[in-house]
Amino acid sequence: MTKSEIKFLNGPQNRWADFKYAVKIFSEFIKGFRTLHFVGPCVTVFGSARFKEGHPYYEQARKISGEIAKLGFTIMTGGGPGIMEAANRGAKEVGGRSVGCNIVLPAEQSHNAYLDRWVNIKYFFVRKTLLIKYSYAFVVMPGGFGTMDEFFEAITLIQTKKISQFPIIIMDREFHKQLLAHIETMKNNGTISPDDYKYFLLTDSIPDAVEYIRQHSIVEFNLKEEQAYKPKWWLLEK
Repeated sequence: MTKSEIKFLNGPQNRWADFKYAVKIFSEFIKGFRTLHFVGPCVTVFGSARFKEGHPYYEQARKISGEIAKLGFTIMTGGGPGIMEAANRGAKEVGGRSVGCNIVLPAEQSHNAYLDRWVNIKYFFVRKTLLIKYSYAFVVMPGGFGTMDEFFEAITLIQTKKISQFPIIIMDREFHKQLLAHIETMKNNGTISPDDYKYFLLTDSIPDAVEYIRQHSIVEFNLKEEQAYKPKWWLLEK
């Protein structure tokens, strides 16, 4: 091992460095909270950054997001290109609201052009918290490691009752057939319960997905437009 590896494996190092790191994380959360406080009830769309305009998955995300926006939800994404851009674009095209939590990467990822509001976040785990915090439903489009991370984070929080049982919709049976097979393997081996299937809907139908969100978000949680927080002038909010 190199000296740096040996030092890392020694455990906790500089307390002051740890403290500064904690302050940076806290400031990232506050920045996100202040930016997104008034965006209203959201539905977060997860999916790959690699699909371009014209790809079937891009157009599917664009269409379903527009239909969800018509219900009155703000469409939230990771703010970048691909499926994220398609979802934000779909919301804007029907006159809906569109927000994003863009991740800051070494090869800088720019936010897409279809956002009413966005925040740039340095840490993936802070970004993931923000994507979940404001949402009453989650749509999982085809994607890679990041999309699977976000899906399993959301379903774990629901399974363990850390958040309410918000609906999760997995779009495209063909793309996700191996994912479903692995979930079945986990069930057969007892690492999840048969009841855990109730936490998500796998479908190819946009109308079915939208109706599922309407029933299990709007109706179940009695969402009303006037429930959205309003800015307070005396706090210089807008």
